[in-house]
Amino acid sequence: MTTLAKAAVCYGPGKAFQIEDIELDDLHPDEVLVRMVASGICHTDLAVRDAQLPMPVPAVLGHEGAGIVAAVGSHVDNIAVGDRVVMSFNSCGNCVNCEDHLPTYCYDFLNYNWTGVRPDGSATMKQADDTLYGNFFGQSSFATYAIATRRNVVVVPEIAKDLPLEMMAPIGCGLMTGAGAVLNSMKVKAGAPIAIFGTGTVGCAAVMAAKIAGAYPIIAVDVNTQRLELARELGATHSFTAAEAIQGIAELCPTGLKYAFDTTGRKDVIQDVFNLMAPKSVLGMVGASDPTDMLSFNETAFMGGGKTVMGILGGDSDIETFLPTLLSLHLEGKFPFDKLIQYFDLSDINLAVEASESGDVIKPVLRISNEH
Repeated sequence: MTTLAKAAVCYGPGKAFQIEDIELDDLHPDEVLVRMVASGICHTDLAVRDAQLPMPVPAVLGHEGAGIVAAVGSHVDNIAVGDRVVMSFNSCGNCVNCEDHLPTYCYDFLNYNWTGVRPDGSATMKQADDTLYGNFFGQSSFATYAIATRRNVVVVPEIAKDLPLEMMAPIGCGLMTGAGAVLNSMKVKAGAPIAIFGTGTVGCAAVMAAKIAGAYPIIAVDVNTQRLELARELGATHSFTAAEAIQGIAELCPTGLKYAFDTTGRKDVIQDVFNLMAPKSVLGMVGASDPTDMLSFNETAFMGGGKTVMGILGGDSDIETFLPTLLSLHLEGKFPFDKLIQYFDLSDINLAVEASESGDVIKPVLRISNEH
């Protein structure tokens, strides 16, 4: 049976999101229907709006959803109606990387997350008789209802039963990416210096994770001094504005950085940071760069120093295990990601986007419906 819903529809560059009526398709056997409670807004959503990433429009975006399961497909046996769930990216489950618990590098990631339709080409939603693209990250959660699959929703563990779903919504992308980059991808060691460039959601999550890992010093870099203050509150031991960072880090860490993590996607920043890296160091990158950008490193320094430059997607996270781990860390007081969040109603999505782009809000979360 089809489901009627309201959604924030994206029409492309320079155009505001519009709240409109949509219709969701019948569930396929491996799918679940989720009544959305909340969804975080991520930079990736805005990059799609601005045509920097290859998602067709008009589309319903949103990929940091949380809600209540309203229906399940005939082949779904690990999720039940009424379950509280958080949502993340989708993956095939069958390729080499998925079988190796590295689903962010799924060989068929594009078809499962970015084409606007299911991998078989069918649409998850429509608007009257007009084409409307959905299935964004296997969810399209800027809506009152969303279709996902049993692979990209995680049932909230019992230990987190008292945490509100609206607070947990953004854990499925930005928070997971930053924390996972430090804990899973780079495997930051205690006592080693790390510099984190950009202190938005991903960068702040990395700061908290670096503190969990015991890194020292933990250096935060940003153009926004208010964000640097928050980074210090979350665990950064030192902070620099972008203009003073290179000289400041060189003086603070004269033997070089063991780890660096770039969330800016700026080639000039990445290339400058490379020159600060110690032998056998790791430079991790998650920023959304211009598709035409090319990095330039000195080959002798790269090879002779045994350096690693690492691209990172989703913090190398297996969502089934890592999202509950992050919730456990939050409950222990070690991952206070709620300090990043400010809430907006779904109808105020354009105000939320404006607050995010201005830097006034680190993680805007849309309230879509009441949990109970």
